[in-house]
Amino acid sequence: MRNNLLPVAALLLGTLFLFLGNGLQGLLLPVRGTAEGYPTTILGLFGTLWATGFVLGCFFAPNVVKRIGHVRAFSVFTALIAIVSLLTGILIDPIWWLALRAVTGFSTAGTSMIIESWLNERATNESRGVIFSLYIAITLFGVVGGQMMIPFGETSTTFFFMICGILYCVAMLPTLLSRAASPQPLKQVRLDLRGLYRNSPVSFLGILLIGIANGAFGTLGAVFGRQAGLSDSTVAAMMSVAIFSGAVMQLPAGRISDRIDRRYVLAALAGVGALAGLLIFLVEPGQVWIVLTLIAIYGAAANALYPIAVSHANDFATPEDFVKVSGGLLLLYGIGTIIGPTIGGPIMTASGPYGLFMITACAHMLITAYAIVRSRRRAPVPAAERENFSPVNAGTATTPESLQLSPRAAPLEELPDEGADDPQEEERSNEPV
Repeated sequence: MRNNLLPVAALLLGTLFLFLGNGLQGLLLPVRGTAEGYPTTILGLFGTLWATGFVLGCFFAPNVVKRIGHVRAFSVFTALIAIVSLLTGILIDPIWWLALRAVTGFSTAGTSMIIESWLNERATNESRGVIFSLYIAITLFGVVGGQMMIPFGETSTTFFFMICGILYCVAMLPTLLSRAASPQPLKQVRLDLRGLYRNSPVSFLGILLIGIANGAFGTLGAVFGRQAGLSDSTVAAMMSVAIFSGAVMQLPAGRISDRIDRRYVLAALAGVGALAGLLIFLVEPGQVWIVLTLIAIYGAAANALYPIAVSHANDFATPEDFVKVSGGLLLLYGIGTIIGPTIGGPIMTASGPYGLFMITACAHMLITAYAIVRSRRRAPVPAAERENFSPVNAGTATTPESLQLSPRAAPLEELPDEGADDPQEEERSNEPV
């Protein structure tokens, strides 16, 4: 275990600080924006512009890395995120924040792709399962850890914006101080919508709707909490509970989907998510413990949908197509996260903060209905022929590059050691990243 993790320890440490900053900044902006009185439509567009920048970054960041190299590109992208986090504390203006969120999304995609390609380069067929699981856990704990900083300061000051800048600067240090050789160039991302739909209509529509629901909640959940009268600390707890309950639910739901038709599991989970959302929307609970309980149920169902939909799609694909199919679905999810906050803001403006859960409930009900309809039209892959469920990090926390690390991807090919004749280069290639 130690030998597997030592070569990537420094890079994983930098990843932790990067996602601590992402989690803090992602919650800070809607909370501060609500306190500043920004319209809900504008607050929703914060998520829209971030997701748009992230998806565009998946397509165009590889060109930047190709031109200037991994280390310089990582430094540029991380520096941009740090600068933006500081500027948002200085320029308290919604228009500036919208533009800066797009830059942050693009740069986050760039940093994530570089980290994931570096991890993939350092991993072996024996170690990549451990590294992949640890990477997913670090992104999860980083985001939640960043969110849980909110109760320890005042969101009305520049304090947390400066903390974000510090976290991003610290995230640069492990990579900049490393002497390890750069990994292979990033792979160009492609999105084949027709091919994804032909492979699995349920996963295609389901992933898009999951992105809409998760994008709306991820961006506007904090706005809902503040407008519903919750304190900053309760809002942070609410968003973290949703993430953790979803992470806990992934494994049991996935194991059940290994034994029965995954579409039934999708329909059931989406139904639970829809019911929890409808209860919040219709009852408008005023007690904090009721809100947190319903949010935990909602998060457990909603955040377990994505990996099961990916697993269902890959049941109909060959192992060689795992990265192509899963990467396409990840980008499709990103498109959903662009749509969700865009429609969520105006709906919350018209119907009040609880209208957020009317959006998520509608998306989840459509998933339930379509999964049941499709289960009548196409036979499932026999249980004995399915690959075992493997947890996948949902959403715009990772890029298609991370899929190369998944144990379900085709085995890594051994690359020729082009630097074998250069002892100094061979020594550098074994340095921890």
